[in-house]
Order: sequence, then C-alpha cells, then structure tokens
Amino acid sequence: MYEQAFEAVGETPFGEPAAFWAALRGPPDHDDPVGYFGAAFARLAAQHGRSDVDPLALARALRSAIDDRAVGFTPGAEAAIEQAADCGPIGIVTNGPDARQRAKLDALGIADRFEPIVYAAGLARSKPHAEPFERAVGALAVDRKRVLYVGNSLDYDVAGAQNAGLPVAWLRDDADPGDYDPEYVIDSLAELPAILRGET
Repeated sequence: MYEQAFEAVGETPFGEPAAFWAALRGPPDHDDPVGYFGAAFARLAAQHGRSDVDPLALARALRSAIDDRAVGFTPGAEAAIEQAADCGPIGIVTNGPDARQRAKLDALGIADRFEPIVYAAGLARSKPHAEPFERAVGALAVDRKRVLYVGNSLDYDVAGAQNAGLPVAWLRDDADPGDYDPEYVIDSLAELPAILRGET
C-alpha cells in the first residue's frame, strides 16, 4: 500500500513502510485520516529532503488503497471467541468508526457474534477514557465482576479497561508493560480459555 500511494501520485518513493507507521503520532484521527497520514508523510519528506512532494496527496492515495476487508484472525482468535461465548455474552469496544470496523467484522464473518459493539469514534470520549467501556458493560447486563476485557494496547486497552474498573488480559507483542499492571499477560489468544475457566 505504501508504494501504491507514491505510484498513484506519480512520485518516487522515499522511506520505508515501517518508518511511515513509526512517524504517526498519537491515536488515529478518525475524523481526519488524511490529515493524520499526511502529517506522517510530511515528517518523512523532511527527513528525506523531499520538500517537493504533497504529503496530503500521498495521504489521500494511501487511504484509498487501504482495504478494510483485508483482515484475518490472529492465532487462537477463533477458538477464543467460541469459548468466550460459552461463558457468557461477548462484546467489542473499538476506537474505530462504524463503517470501517463493521467491514472488518463482516469480512471475518463474526459481526453477529458480538453484542454489544461499541464504536467509540462516535462517542464524546474514546479509549482510554472509561465511557466506551462503561457503555459496553451496561449493554452486557452482567455483573461487572464477571467481565474480562482483552486487548493488545497498553495505552488504550489496558489503561481504558482499568480506568473503568475492569480486569484486563493484555495480549503483548514483546513490549514491556512499563508502569502498567494488567491482571493477565498473554502471548496468544489461545491462552484466553484457561483464564476464562479460572485455571490461571
């Protein structure tokens, strides 16, 4: 996709995709993805002496190239969903906007497995604020002591769940938890069923 953006606007590529993603700052701006991507392109352009390029044109091309339906399950995810559903209702809290996130769920064929689905991009506050988590817990209609939140972001999932008073299982990616203290740390979603069964 990165190279496609340059090709679409007729520019010679500079930098690498990894450098672009590293140049993004803060949480995604769902109201202005072009501006969000454009800022990263502007940073890379400055680093590579490419003041001749239009960062916003590159950003528009990149956003157009992203296929929200090009998703797949992480290892252990399908089995974890099945076993979590056996324990009670399951829901989703996402900072992404409704249209983009629903396209991903539809592509995976699991949109009907979750109730509720909280699209925090449409709320006054998104993760790591407590509001989207509180909405999800309220809609689940179960004792919050029986709720376990699972997420891979320390800054948004772990912080947000704990701000809402929920225990959290952090799916780590070789990162150090730093000052965070999630109740559970897992390397794969395949470990989740044992937690739900109370075996850890």
